[in-house]
Amino acid sequence: MEEAELLQKLKAGDKAAFSELVRLYSNRVINTCYRFLLDKEDAEDVSQEVFIEVFQSIGSFRGDAKLSTWIYRIAVTRSLDEIKKRNRKKRLSSIGSFLHLDDVANLITGGSMPDKKMNEKEKMNAVMQALNTLPDNQRVAFTLSKIEGYTNTEIAGIMNTTTVAVESLIYRAKKKVSNKLEEILKNN
Repeated sequence: MEEAELLQKLKAGDKAAFSELVRLYSNRVINTCYRFLLDKEDAEDVSQEVFIEVFQSIGSFRGDAKLSTWIYRIAVTRSLDEIKKRNRKKRLSSIGSFLHLDDVANLITGGSMPDKKMNEKEKMNAVMQALNTLPDNQRVAFTLSKIEGYTNTEIAGIMNTTTVAVESLIYRAKKKVSNKLEEILKNN
């Protein structure tokens, strides 16, 4: 079923179309939520809230963006709301399970870790500490780009901003994290 046909059926209240929508997008929505919440059960709960919101507000969807972009924007917003509600400080604590820690540090710093003798836990703590210094908008852009693998255009749609703004957010995030990581490593 094409997106236009699916959207038409959704707006008409077709429950089979909604089931199809959930089937098509549930894994990606759960994964997106998980990247922010770092808890499988919480990600599943928030993803259910996302689909409830989609179901309740599909009538107001104007089609300015792709349906998938709109859904992921809701997922990111709901995830951030959940984080704020709980005042989580370490939302990216499982980054090491997605990528090898040295790859993350190399990505952030643009080279190898200055102190090869640091153990894995210390490295992970240093990366998490550096990432947690970012403002929310930079952290979202960085997470969507470097961990989720979204393109800058997709991120712009999700964050409801321009591609140039996304590029700037990612650039500033890389610079801040790199500087903070170097500072942390020098102190160790």
